[in-house]
This record gives sequence, C-alpha cells and structure tokens, in this order.
Amino acid sequence: MENERDHPLRRKEDQRPRRFRKGMYILPSIFTAANVLLGYYAILQVMHGAIQFAVAHAMQNGVGEAWHFDNAAKAIGFAIVCDGLDGRIARMTRTTSDFGRELDSLADVITFGIAPALLAWAWGFHQISAEISRQDMATLFPRLGAIASFLFLIAGASRLARFNISVNPQPSNPGRPGQKYFVGMPIPAGAGVIAAVVHFTGGEPLVWWGSSVVWLLVLVIDAYLMVSTWRFYSFKEIDLRARQPFRLIVLFCLLFAAIWFFSRQVLFVIALTYMFSGVFWRLHWIFRRHRNPPPPPYREATEVS
Repeated sequence: MENERDHPLRRKEDQRPRRFRKGMYILPSIFTAANVLLGYYAILQVMHGAIQFAVAHAMQNGVGEAWHFDNAAKAIGFAIVCDGLDGRIARMTRTTSDFGRELDSLADVITFGIAPALLAWAWGFHQISAEISRQDMATLFPRLGAIASFLFLIAGASRLARFNISVNPQPSNPGRPGQKYFVGMPIPAGAGVIAAVVHFTGGEPLVWWGSSVVWLLVLVIDAYLMVSTWRFYSFKEIDLRARQPFRLIVLFCLLFAAIWFFSRQVLFVIALTYMFSGVFWRLHWIFRRHRNPPPPPYREATEVS
C-alpha cells in the first residue's frame, strides 16, 4: 500500500512555501505598540532638548528647556508599565505567540535601548563642553559619554538576545528554590535607572565634569549588570488573579500615592534599590560561601599495595 506522504501530489504540496497566518492578538499587541510609541516620543524629546540647549549655548544668553529631557524620562517610565502589562495580559488571556515575543523584543530595543542611550548621552555629557575651558577636555567627555551610552545599548540588546534563546536559565548565585529570578538585570530596569535619575533632576542636564564622571560609572555598572548572570527578583510570583491579603492592597495604594505626589524621589529610590539589589545578593552569596564552603567531593579510600 502506497504511503500517503509519498504521493506525487502530496510531495508537491509539501514543497510549496508556507504562508504565514495573518492577524495577531490585538490586546497584548496594543500595549506593545504603545511601548514603541513611547520610545519614539522619548527619542523626539531628547532631540528637541539637545537642539534647544545647543541654540541656547550659541546665543550665550539663552536658556534651554529642560522639560524635554524630563518628558523623555517620563515616556520611558510609562513604557516600562506597558511592557509589564503586555506579557501578563498575554499569559492571562492565553494569547501568547512567537510573533508577539519577537515584536516585544524589537520594541524593547527601541524603547529601552536606543531611547535611554540617547537620553543618557544628551543629558549627561552633551553640555559639559560649555563649562570646560580646555578644548581637549571639552571634547573628551562627550566622546567618553558616547562610548558608555553605546555600551549600555549593546549590553541591553545582548541581554534580550540571551533571554530569547535561554530555556529555564539559572543565576550563578541561586536564591530560594521555587522562586523565579531574572538572570541579569532586565533591560526595562536598566532603562528605568536612566529615566529615574533624569526625572529626579527635573531634566536639568549635567554641566559639571565631576557629575559626568559619576554618571559615566553609573552607565558602565548598569550595562554590566544587564549582561551579568546575577539574580534579580522577577516579581512573577505575584498572581493578579488570586486573592491577596488586604494589607497588600493597602501597600500598593500607598505606593501609587507616593509615586503620584513624590514621583521624582520615590522612583529614584526604587530604581537604584532594584539596581543594587543584584549587587547585594551577589556579595551576600560570596560571603556565605566563604563562611560555609561546600564539602570536598567524597572519594572512596583505596588500599595501596
């Protein structure tokens, strides 16, 4: 009896190029599209802010508009919320797909890679040349800032690529069994550090070279934490569909109220706390291993003749 797969007509059908299924899940894709829109808006605001300050410096008596940088930081902050919602909504409504994951990764490169890298450079290094008399130093800081900003960008893109190909990744300093952790700081959190610092200053760019040196170190640390294998809490244990204690709801309400009235201070503390939490748990794991080293591997005794 001839196999159905060996039929000539069947072989011709198998050789035909596959057509992609049209359409996508609307609800999670809306939040992903909002993510891209906010990233694009942040890039536009950074460009407007840089041009305004360049014109003000050329006029020597003008004043730049710092709110452009602050708006860019706010846009990145709102994009972090959209990025967290699209994945949760897709899982809750069972509308996850390969297309959605790829679209989300591309959106993250734009919103949490390119936009914060441009913001970090324009806000932290672009205005330094106006306050330094030596020409060599005036050109050195913008160049170093461009290198550090690119380092952040490529580290974030590498973090996304590693996340997409990893299957059940485990951090190098494992935490409690049964809890889920990020391996390395996720790129939205890395972008959130830049946005929170800029928002904390109200968008006023750095003009003192000492502040730019500190900002340079922050960008390098931020980039390294994203490509590291250290553990960061993922908050995936929080089930929005399950019943929660009333005190947890009160805490969330207090947190939202604090962000609403004191967004600069609260978001600054939250971003830096999460950033350095990975460093803290890494050091805690190293010190614990030194105090309680693992036992040597057991070897069966053998008689020597």
